[in-house]
Amino acid sequence: MSKKTSHDTIVILDFGSQYTHLIARRVREGGVYSEILPFDASVETIKALRPRGLILSGGPASVYAKDAPRPDPDIFRAIDCPVLGICYGLQILAVAYGGEVEPSSSHEYGHAKLQVLKQESPLFEGLPPEIDVWMSHGDHVVKAPPEFCLTARTRSALNAFESLSNRLFGVQFHPEVAHTPLGNRLLQNFTQRICGARADWSPCVIIAEQIERIRAEVLNGRVVCGLSGGVDSTVAATLVHQAIGERQTCIFVDNGLLREGEFELSTELFKQHLKLNVHPVAARDKFLNELQGIIDPEQKRKIIGRAFIEVFENEASRIGDVEYLVQGTLYPDVIESVSVRGPSAVIKSHHNVGGLPELMRLRLIEPLRELFKDEVRSIGRELGVPDELLGRHPFPGPGLAVRIIGEVTEDRLRLLRAADRIVEEELRAADLYDHVWQAFPVLLPVSTVGVMGDGRTYERVVAIRAVTSVDGMTADWARLPHDVLGRLSARLIAEVRGINRVVYDISSKPPSTIEWE
Repeated sequence: MSKKTSHDTIVILDFGSQYTHLIARRVREGGVYSEILPFDASVETIKALRPRGLILSGGPASVYAKDAPRPDPDIFRAIDCPVLGICYGLQILAVAYGGEVEPSSSHEYGHAKLQVLKQESPLFEGLPPEIDVWMSHGDHVVKAPPEFCLTARTRSALNAFESLSNRLFGVQFHPEVAHTPLGNRLLQNFTQRICGARADWSPCVIIAEQIERIRAEVLNGRVVCGLSGGVDSTVAATLVHQAIGERQTCIFVDNGLLREGEFELSTELFKQHLKLNVHPVAARDKFLNELQGIIDPEQKRKIIGRAFIEVFENEASRIGDVEYLVQGTLYPDVIESVSVRGPSAVIKSHHNVGGLPELMRLRLIEPLRELFKDEVRSIGRELGVPDELLGRHPFPGPGLAVRIIGEVTEDRLRLLRAADRIVEEELRAADLYDHVWQAFPVLLPVSTVGVMGDGRTYERVVAIRAVTSVDGMTADWARLPHDVLGRLSARLIAEVRGINRVVYDISSKPPSTIEWE
């Protein structure tokens, strides 16, 4: 997906905060396009996006640390637009303009009451004199820069300032998180009232723009699309179908790593409901042979990514005159794979990103590359993708391979498929499937002693993972009722021969990821 130069853009510089992506999503929810860049992006890179406003994210560092992330020193002089600093971003502004930042004797973390001292501040326009906010910082500003006006504070700290002449604004709290209920209004005040950005970012606009771009790039050519059965590739394929119709061939690969019955069910949905030109390919032996003896999760992802590309390129050669490959890569895939978020580390290689070979015969078309999952689902609804597909829980591109910890074998796949079916059945029976973001079993490389009937068993352990989320970038473990967990455990042990113990994962993201590998 190419840059949205036709839209007013808010650029977000990422200093390593776990909440950076939330800032981008909140800005987009207000109808304004936003894009994340690393904290040290050059002035030229930022200027190329013609930003109407600049937001400096939070971050875990101390602004006075030797290796503290700092933006290009010319940024405030060279970028002619309003700037909002959030948490660490406020401290960057304070130090840059002569203020003072010190470690706090009592770290502010969690809920706090914010007193708005300057009601006429354009940032706080329309907000009450006291608001609930969310704090997460160890340092704080003890002295605002000269010519900056204090606009809000909590009981223990200065929490917001501004310089209207320089169009600089800073807040110590996090307006982007749900725990700051009026944070969206503050961000809209910044993006629309202060920056004057047009609120013209919507699913209908995205669809129209992408169709135009796809047609302009492909012209009279042909493309293949890699379908996985998941939401992302389905929406990407439907969008490209709207643009070029039958000149797209969708390749749906049975790689042996899909869920029970998924290949047959999804093929039918693609053909009958979406009228896609689907070409199913049986390649389970190829994938499972290449995964033999592989334990490292990064190797698994890269092997699977490379195998997919080989299948796509082979099938494209048979079709003839194919130049492009369509993939359902999303913004979080890119963020997690290539670490665009400033000093944060690469979390994992997404099979669509980090798993791609360096040399490919096909050129990529990724119409969803700058979108979050909730935006993709909105686009899917506009395109008429059935809820049966849109409402499915996210499924990793490498499939069940990354839900088997250790080597992938036919026997382990059999266990996991059966377990996966039971998890889905029980969640649907309890009317919980649509209330969690994702739920699945993970087969662990651990065997434990058990007793079944009068016999001793030594069989596998399954971990159940269920989380709530909005976009998958952060997630909390789902508080499933104990009776549901009890039924899950009883069925898994009774019905899946080879499993004799079930555990429940109560880790959130961060620090954990949703998938185990």
